[in-house]
Amino acid sequence: MTLKVELKPGERIIIGESMITNDDQRTRLYIEGNAPILREKDILTVDSANTPAKRIYLAVQLMYLSREITKFQDGYFSLVQDIIQAAPSTIPFVTRISNHIIADQLYKALKEARALIEHEKKIFAALKPVSADGGEK
Repeated sequence: MTLKVELKPGERIIIGESMITNDDQRTRLYIEGNAPILREKDILTVDSANTPAKRIYLAVQLMYLSREITKFQDGYFSLVQDIIQAAPSTIPFVTRISNHIIADQLYKALKEARALIEHEKKIFAALKPVSADGGEK
């Protein structure tokens, strides 16, 4: 099956182990094969992985791009344990991510990790800063 990808001017995409940057006009690519593909909007860097859920996404992204699950699994499981302990409401998300990884469905695991990031945003939004006297700020 052929994947059609349209890139905006200057947009980047990873195909396999290559980063491709579009020139100054829209481009349409038709990609055949089974190389991992990530659009710029779906790429997370080490610097931008600044929350527990984003670090899990980054671990799954590295698994997906390298096709070497075992290389990153210890770090992934450590991150999973930390987030589950801190926020038990993340268990269903983590379970789905892990099940996709086990089934070698890494792109689906990435999509579920995105959902985990959104869930984490809701958790953070629900936390209200508390002042030293116990009242809300």
